[in-house]
Amino acid sequence: MNLSDSRTAGQPVSRPLARLSAAEAVFNAIREDIESGVIPVGSKLSSEATLSQEYGVSRSVIREALRSCTALGLTVTRTGKGTFVVASKVANDLTLGQYSARDLTEARPHIEVPAAGLAAERRTPEELDILRGIVAAMATEADPESWVTLDSTFHATIARASGNKVFASVVADIRDALAHQSETLNMVADRQHASDIEHQQILAAIEAGSAENARAAMAHHLEAVGVALDSILNN
Repeated sequence: MNLSDSRTAGQPVSRPLARLSAAEAVFNAIREDIESGVIPVGSKLSSEATLSQEYGVSRSVIREALRSCTALGLTVTRTGKGTFVVASKVANDLTLGQYSARDLTEARPHIEVPAAGLAAERRTPEELDILRGIVAAMATEADPESWVTLDSTFHATIARASGNKVFASVVADIRDALAHQSETLNMVADRQHASDIEHQQILAAIEAGSAENARAAMAHHLEAVGVALDSILNN
């Protein structure tokens, strides 16, 4: 069934989606309607319950898709009032909770690259087992929301394994923003598989106890994330 069939706000049609990437499918459909003008700037989107019925998915899937629309600057959700279209093209920066994508891109290399190096030198056997379990779970996780949770847990665990409380505290503070970023990149830039490979490389370096390789692997991962973000913002 063609998800790009045009519709006007408030006129739902029945378009059930396959679960294999339900949130991505909903997001792509809504984004296309906004960017094409089918849902014009100033319009209020249908309620989560209505969209859930329209697309044949759960409300959690709808919320996931709407968060990405908001992150791209296409919509704004006002508590008690609903979600409104505020732009017909992607913003110059992404809003990720209380931080922006630019904030994260600038800060993360100064925090997570040295943290990965220290983790390679200081990680305990228990922390290493946790990291192995996370990476193994991510490689087989089919649910996008669960994968995002594992992703943020992976980065937080590395920060804790560094033995540096400042790094651990900072990464814990930005954890929600990291989750929003991963969620959006997976939908818009199809980053999940590439991230799995990059995480495996980071783990291998930490496992081998190579601080140099761990720093390099984390730097490569964060650079790839930055490139993906640029591709969204400059699209």
